[in-house]
Parts: sequence; C-alpha cells; structure tokens
Amino acid sequence: MLNLHNPSLLATQCYINGSWIDADSRLEVTNPATGITIATVPILGRAESKQAIIAAHAAGQTWRNTSATERAHLLRAWHDLILANRYDLAQILTCEQGKPVAEAEAEIRYGASYIEWFAEEARRIQGDIIAAPSRDKRLITLKQPVGVVGAITPWNFPNAMLTRKIAPALAAGCTIVCRPASETPLSALALGVLAEKAGIPAGVLNIVTGARDIATELTENPLVRKITFTGSTPVGKQLLQQSATTCKRTSMELGGNAAFIVFEDADLEAAIEGALKAKFRNAGQTCVSANRFLVHTSIYDHFITKLAARVKDYHLGDGLNPNTTLGPLINPAAVKKVAGIVEDALAKGATLITGGKQATQGPCFYEPTVLGGVNASMKAFNEEIFGPVAAVCEFSTEAEAIAMANHTNQGLANYFYTGDTARQWRVAEALECGIVGINEGIVSNAMAPFGGVKESGHGREGSSYGIQDYLDIKYVCIGGLA
Repeated sequence: MLNLHNPSLLATQCYINGSWIDADSRLEVTNPATGITIATVPILGRAESKQAIIAAHAAGQTWRNTSATERAHLLRAWHDLILANRYDLAQILTCEQGKPVAEAEAEIRYGASYIEWFAEEARRIQGDIIAAPSRDKRLITLKQPVGVVGAITPWNFPNAMLTRKIAPALAAGCTIVCRPASETPLSALALGVLAEKAGIPAGVLNIVTGARDIATELTENPLVRKITFTGSTPVGKQLLQQSATTCKRTSMELGGNAAFIVFEDADLEAAIEGALKAKFRNAGQTCVSANRFLVHTSIYDHFITKLAARVKDYHLGDGLNPNTTLGPLINPAAVKKVAGIVEDALAKGATLITGGKQATQGPCFYEPTVLGGVNASMKAFNEEIFGPVAAVCEFSTEAEAIAMANHTNQGLANYFYTGDTARQWRVAEALECGIVGINEGIVSNAMAPFGGVKESGHGREGSSYGIQDYLDIKYVCIGGLA
C-alpha cells in the first residue's frame, strides 16, 4: 500500500520528551477507501499525557529564553525537511484520511507554509513604549510566551491543522503537547520524526495518541496554559468548560455553515469553478466548505444545471489512484449522517438533481450530490453537511441573500460572486462571519487570519494575528527616573 522513499516517516510510537514511547494497547489506523489497516499506534491515557506535559513544562524553561533567531532557524529547518519529504507525507496522509494524493500533497505544502511564515514572525514579536503620565516614569509592554500549549486536532486536515498550531506556539517560545485525531495519527507522528531530525529540542514538541482522556488531562492540568482546538462546536464547548477550571487561554476553530451566494451579475463560469472548489475539496469535509448555495432566481436554473453537469465528472476511488478526483468520507458513520441530511431534504420537498446515495466504491463513499429547492426548514440548510452535497436555494434580493446567509449560529466563512464593486463592500461588511471570499472559492493561506465568530469559535490562526494567541502581555512601569 505504501511505497515510501523514507520508511522512517511511518512512525508507530508516540513522541514524548525526545523519546519514542510504546504501549501494550494499540489502535488500528485504517484506510477509509479500502478498509485495510495501515498501522497501529499506542493508546495512551492521562498518565502518559501528564508525563508529556511535565516534559513540555521543563523544556519550556529553556525554550522560552532561546533567541528568536534560533527558533526561526529550527522552524525553517523543519519546514525544509517537510517539503523534501512531501511525496511520502502525502502518501501517508492519503492512506489514513482518504483524500486524493494531489490534494494531500497540496495540504503538505499548505501546512509547511505556516511553519515558514511563523519562523519569520518569531523575529517580529515586539512590545511597546507607552506615553507616561509623568516625567519620572517609563511605561513599557513585553510580550512573553504563555507556556505549555495543548493542541487537539481533527482528522480532515491531519497535517495542516497541526502545523498551523505548532508553528506559532514554537515561534512564540511556547512548548506544546499535541493530541491528533485517532483516525489520522500517522501524519502527526511523521511530523514528529522530521521535527526531531530538524533539531527541535526534546520536550518542546510532544505527540500523544490514544484515549479521549488525553484531552481531559490537557484541559485540567494547571501546567497547560493554553488549549487550541479545531473540531466540532459541541466538542469545543465541552473543552471550554473543562478549561475554565484553570482559566486557560483558548483558541477555538469550530464548525461552519458557509453560504455561497451567486448574484445575478456574477461571472457564472467563474462561480461554478469556485463552487466546485469551495464544496467538493476533500469530499466536502472542510470547516469552510460551502454548505448552502444561494442563487439569484434569474440564473438559478442555469446555475444548477451547469453545476450538476460538472459534479457528474468526479471520479470516486482510492486517493492513491491518480485518476481519483473525489475520495471517501472518513468512516461509515459520516456516510450515514450525510445520507440522513439528504433524505430529510427530499422528504421536505427538495429536488434531487444528481447523486443522492451511497456510492458503489465502498461503505465510506457517497455520491457527489446536488439538491435543488432547499429551504430553511431542512437539515441541509441548518446543519454542517461535511460531505459532498451541494444544497441549492433561490433568493430574489440582496437583502434576502444576506439574511439567509446570516440565518445560522455559525459564522466561520461565506462566499459570494458579483461583478458590482459597491455590492462587494456592502455584502462583505453585512455577512456575520470571520472569513469572506469574493469571487474566490479557496481563501485560506498562511498570511491571512483564519477563524470565526458566533459559535464558530474565537481566536485566529495564520497571519501576524496568529502568534498573538500564544503571547501574554506584561506591562512594566519604571519609576523614580526624574
């Protein structure tokens, strides 16, 4: 199944304090496209997690005092090793997660870009001199690392979700304990192999796999000063409650319910291309995936016909097959959930344009689907689908489109297509979300702040803002200077 140039990247032990740790109990990691077991990894619990936290805390006493230049050089070395091994890393990612290998390689490059960016941001951590109330005082601010960080990441982007947490943490002078998703631990462990090779000191980066009580230890242990989480809103709320007992800093990148609005003056061909990227990348399993397609009534029929025609061109299969353009969902439970959302929509009057059932390729595959006539009474409008289903609705006015887009407790991303510059400003400012794509279906990059509002979370990843969540501000007043 795997033909790696560097077999050591397929690590099957956890990484704590610079050592590779095993356990008697093992967790199987399977390829969702084939059901074949790729490898097994240790099932660790609270005791081992506490060991990792203690190691991170001890390492932090030295790491926080290393120069920004030294931290930048080590991060850059890690970045270079990741790119040098990107083909092997992409194979590992595809085998455990399912996405086409071309998408997996794109994720590796995307994840590495965060390491490169924050290696540079390490040199730009700056305080301020504040105007003093009197001549005998000087007021300054210092920015210092928060301390040990606990990172909990999902399975849909198992490389990039980690690098965009680890990179700013290490750049800021923090140490980190990472708990990757049980479905996709191999990508995380491979990153650990390369971090060790890059010379990142023992204890600065730790990776533990296994039981859910790892997260409990991370949230409740007082040595951990920050939790950063990407995942579902219900789990995020639970982690916030657990973190409150020790008043931890938190960053939460939670679920989304993105609208994709196509106005009557849009470039229709460009909108179709953007819709395909925003909806079907990673089989719709992205937090910024377009969920609800809101199309002006004057172009609705034309749009939905053209979209369905393009959707029929997707080739489902094993992500390692170069002909595959749409991979599986992560597990049969995910297929069941998507099927239930489609069935609910059809029962409430939606029209099935194409797809609409489990695919023949296997229990984790669902046909790419287009639903027409979707409205606010349906799960497809109100719930994050997290699958290859485009739910298409009609609207008549700009105000109606904005109201429909904002009719959700989520506020991560929205997209819209229009040729009207004034409308671009009006709608972008009116949408209640953290990210807006205008005439563009893929918006995330290392230079831009990624995050949401409302129940999609708080905090930002990427950009110069992204490192601030890992820094405490200390105010220093110097008196007696007259």
